[in-house]
Amino acid sequence: MNTSRFFLALFLFIFFATFANTVYSADLKEKQAKEAEYQKKGMKDLIKSFYKSTGLYGFLNPDSEKIDSGKKEFASNFSKSWGRLIMILISILLFYLAIAKKFEPLLLIPIGFGGLLSNIPIADIAGPNGFLGILYSMGVENGLFPILIFMGVGAMTDFSPLIAHPKTALLGAAAQFGIFGTLVGAVVLTQMTDFINFSLQDAAAISIIGGADGPTAIFIASKLAPDLLGAIAIAAYSYMALVPIIQPPIMKALTTKAERRIKMVQLRKVHKLEKILFPITLLMLCILVIPAASPLVGALCFGNFLRESGVAQRLSDTLQNSLINIVTIFLGLAVGSKLAAESFLVPETLAIIFLGLAAFSVGTASGVLMGKILNNFSKSDINPLIGAAGVSAVPMAARVVSKVGNEEDNSNVLLMHAMGPNVSGVIGSAVAAGVLISIFV
Repeated sequence: MNTSRFFLALFLFIFFATFANTVYSADLKEKQAKEAEYQKKGMKDLIKSFYKSTGLYGFLNPDSEKIDSGKKEFASNFSKSWGRLIMILISILLFYLAIAKKFEPLLLIPIGFGGLLSNIPIADIAGPNGFLGILYSMGVENGLFPILIFMGVGAMTDFSPLIAHPKTALLGAAAQFGIFGTLVGAVVLTQMTDFINFSLQDAAAISIIGGADGPTAIFIASKLAPDLLGAIAIAAYSYMALVPIIQPPIMKALTTKAERRIKMVQLRKVHKLEKILFPITLLMLCILVIPAASPLVGALCFGNFLRESGVAQRLSDTLQNSLINIVTIFLGLAVGSKLAAESFLVPETLAIIFLGLAAFSVGTASGVLMGKILNNFSKSDINPLIGAAGVSAVPMAARVVSKVGNEEDNSNVLLMHAMGPNVSGVIGSAVAAGVLISIFV
């Protein structure tokens, strides 16, 4: 019995030793073959291999690079060469506007740098496995970043001007006309052209750009038109940042010098209880009427409730500073990743940029015109300029209104008055998004 066990053990030992030796020999031969192949390469071959890994080679030989841009497995040679150079110049232009002109540097610098990184050849930084692509999928594609941004905006926003002068909510509502007007425009553009094909869901997602609200645009696009999310995000944030350029000519064209010089009465003092009850009341109304808007409105109300409660200052400070700063960096880089030439230089994206500009312009004009109407029917004077703040680019639009008013009369202070329609515009765009989601989902 012991002899049988001995021979069995010896047989197994010889078998496994032979097998291990065979595997080791095969690995050794393969390693030696690779080393021999490597040693055969001369200095010229090594330099050539290095050159093929450079960005210069990528620009000069665009057909050699495969790009996984999500829906498309490849991009045109123009996009991978001259297109990238064009988008790099656009990124540098964004830097110029942010640094030299001070046009919302907190937005334009991350977006511009994301655009610069996404157009580097070979590295595929904006691809699914690149760090910009990962940021995009983890916070933009699923709509998380917009919710966090709304929390921060709620914590930073004082609703007192709106509570003290509730009539200005009509200005915020009027500015949303650009959203629904652009929805019709996108449908008409689809019917009139052969190379543009937007569905009703696509048109609804594009139209929200008229509210000049980047987080809301991202949120609704993730629900209705995920394929167009990148282009919509770029358009929305571009127009948010370019408020100081786009709005003043429209405001001046629709108002007289006398109207721009109108001084408004000082706002009444708002009590603490009113401030505490406002976000709760707003959320209850949203839940009862438009539950689809509650993610954005709820985040806004949560941040504001922390601010006004007075007993959670650390949480409020975190939302106002650390959290919103971190999310703004990530969101800006992720949005900038869609400035990659293969994603941006396509007919659909350019059409969205055009429609977004039209939507934003119509929203600004609607707010100003509503301001003129209210001024005619109101007992107290209302400066029509504050209607332009009805778009939800907070507090950018309010600052632009104040600047235009000061140009006519430097003693005219409109900032706090403009904040009323500005914060109502934030609420209005979120409600409009809820309506569109309710209809088209």
